Amino acid sequence: MRESAAERHDRLLELVRGRGSARVSELAGQLGVSPVTVRRDVEFLANEGRLDRVHGSVSWPGAGEGAAQTAQARGAGARELVIGMLAPHATYYFAEVIRGAHEAAAAAGARLILRISDYRPQEDAGRAAGLLAAGAEGLLIAPGWKEPDDPVEHGAWIAGLPVPTVLLERRGVPGRELDDLDRVCSDHSHGVLIAVRHLLGLGHATPLLVARADSPTAIAVRAGYRHALDALGLTAPVAPIGSVSAEADPEGFERAVRALRRAVAAGQATAALVHNDVDAIRIVQRLAELGVRVPEDLALVAYDDEVAALADIPLTAVAPPKHEVGRYAAELLIERLRGASGSGPAGGEESPRRHVDLLPRLRVRASCGAPADTLQDPVSVQS
Repeated sequence: MRESAAERHDRLLELVRGRGSARVSELAGQLGVSPVTVRRDVEFLANEGRLDRVHGSVSWPGAGEGAAQTAQARGAGARELVIGMLAPHATYYFAEVIRGAHEAAAAAGARLILRISDYRPQEDAGRAAGLLAAGAEGLLIAPGWKEPDDPVEHGAWIAGLPVPTVLLERRGVPGRELDDLDRVCSDHSHGVLIAVRHLLGLGHATPLLVARADSPTAIAVRAGYRHALDALGLTAPVAPIGSVSAEADPEGFERAVRALRRAVAAGQATAALVHNDVDAIRIVQRLAELGVRVPEDLALVAYDDEVAALADIPLTAVAPPKHEVGRYAAELLIERLRGASGSGPAGGEESPRRHVDLLPRLRVRASCGAPADTLQDPVSVQS
């Protein structure tokens, strides 16, 4: 099997950590890849703060002269906290979560180190062990779960970690081990509810759902749709339409679009909630080719707001508070670590564990057909 970039990064980091420093040419030989590939990897890892890079060489953070000067500048006796973060991906949804955690760590004088699982939950425990070996004193964990059974099959190890741990955008099964951990999540049920209420407020009957089923967010959106309809006393016009990636499964994507078109043509739906916004942009494009206009024939809200505003018909979108999830989680973990070390608030037992749910917001744009005077500036509306 071909080695992934994440696996190569792990090997590169282990080589540098063991030696303290190394030249790019030496690393290329030991890794069995070209110097160009190593330079690209080194640039990526240095930008994340996981390596120091100087004049064709790289060193483990803290091993070089610059690190010593930084430590001196912090003052004698000061100790930098190191927190580790495991995320399933460093782009799309989790890029902003990582950014929020990194900013909170920096503001607290702590260092964040990152590993990526590439949505392979069977490798999460090994990645976390690598973070601990690199000096992490506490962990932010977003497991690479994709299937409904993954929390049970690939989650029990998290409860046994020897350091304070906060779950990110993931929930344990009620009554099982992970339910006792700190966690910070977006409340996707609330996000679905505000989207459904918005479309109802524009005069539409119950909107239908078009959603994937290949991630915890997708699963949460599907569950949130059921809860929203129950809370509002509504019945779905048709069963939720299963969506898939247009790149991974073009035929499956086309089936989903045509099922949506049939529902519109039959008068079963005049509004839809689509997860995610990349899929929603492609669906709107394909619907136009099939003679269905957004928002004239179908009002549409996307779930997630990564690129929704950039569509030629800007998409109304539910925006999970990803940056704040990362920030709150890092702040909570640092609080736990400083309390355990005696540098936090004194005189009392450890504070209760926390399950923090942050509410998504709705960013209203053109695709839902709202009157122009209700449209909100997407730049000024922050999660």
